[in-house]
Amino acid sequence: MTSNPPVAAAGELLADWPRAALAHLPTPLEYLPRLSERHPGYRFWLKRDDCTGLAMGGNKVRQLEFYLGDALAKGCDTVLSTGAVQSNYMRTLAAAAARLGLECHIQLEHRVQNPPEGYHDSGNVLLDRLFGARMHALDRGEDEFGADRAIREIARSLRSQGKKPYVVPLAPVDRPLGALGYVAAAAELVQQFGEAGFRPDVLVVGSGSGLTHAGLLAGLRIMGHPLPVLGCCVRRDAGLQGDRILAHCRRIEEMLGVASCVFDDDIWVSDAALAPGYGEASNGVMRAVADMARLEGVLMDPVYSAKVVANALALVEEGELDGHRGIVLMHTGGTPALFAYRDRILSAPAFSI
Repeated sequence: MTSNPPVAAAGELLADWPRAALAHLPTPLEYLPRLSERHPGYRFWLKRDDCTGLAMGGNKVRQLEFYLGDALAKGCDTVLSTGAVQSNYMRTLAAAAARLGLECHIQLEHRVQNPPEGYHDSGNVLLDRLFGARMHALDRGEDEFGADRAIREIARSLRSQGKKPYVVPLAPVDRPLGALGYVAAAAELVQQFGEAGFRPDVLVVGSGSGLTHAGLLAGLRIMGHPLPVLGCCVRRDAGLQGDRILAHCRRIEEMLGVASCVFDDDIWVSDAALAPGYGEASNGVMRAVADMARLEGVLMDPVYSAKVVANALALVEEGELDGHRGIVLMHTGGTPALFAYRDRILSAPAFSI
């Protein structure tokens, strides 16, 4: 099997960036027959980045290959970062650090109002502890730059003890290394589209930190691929998120030394499934959790991946995707969070039968 020229060119752009091999790649691209049958005229496919392998998988594995590749290249022995209490990122960082022999410190923000019972000790939090992460608490949860300042204070303390710390930032920075994992994923997808003889009309992805969304969009455009990328907001509204994604794309272009190839009209975001807010799920999102489990045997968490499905289906029902009937949904993982939301899931109307 040989890569087509644009895919090979994308690989060459990434070749000189340090990378720690962590993920099981490529991840599957699967057709969803029963979800498609439920929505006549539409064909749904699922990119299974819940199958990246490490610590129950997810999109953060691809991102951490580049952050931790950089950390190892710099001789660091300790990694630190910040995420929500049920952060998939922190769970994956803890596992990756364990595999690579690095000490790991994670700072958990309290972002979710009125969390369900078990939120603070099950799901990802349990796994964080299993992987040996040193855990720190941060009461405020809406100040990314403040969180980075706090984690750098911990890093300074560790440095004074003789450690060589590496901070994976939470706030937008000049070198969003994690996005490179999804530039590579864009090339993987284009290869799979060709092998399947499938020409999708839209790629739908969760959009929180924005590195997965921006990496996919920039990667596609760098290869000259016109596929629209719809970002489904999971933390902030569409206006704020759109600006964030464009800024990330500009930084990716600069990092890779390519001319601007992502433009204002490439930025497509929707917050149709965001309410009632980050880490909280509407009845529509819980319905998406139920439908994916009962129609396709696929587990999706209510914080990220189920919001992608709920958002896409809301736009289908509103007729906003009439021109985009071949739909690829990006499954970014998050399975452990299902256990933290157990009571909310079981009490949702979608699970009443």
